[in-house]
Amino acid sequence: MLYLTRKIGESVIINDNIEVTVVDVRGKSAKLGFTFPPEASVLRRELYERIQEENRAAAAGLPAADGNGSSEPDTGADKS
Repeated sequence: MLYLTRKIGESVIINDNIEVTVVDVRGKSAKLGFTFPPEASVLRRELYERIQEENRAAAAGLPAADGNGSSEPDTGADKS
């Protein structure tokens, strides 16, 4: 794993087309901004892992782990 130290406003470039910028730091939390091409996908790790588990369950013919029967992952976004 690569470790970098960045200050607010500084960024790193990944694969020439993804930029991650430190937007704010408060206590032990850092707010990051991402600039990336539309074909790239960025997910929080916990959401990525849940989607992977749901995909494994679907491939095995099992119900989703959350039991809601939905094939749509819950992103936490308001759907109204």
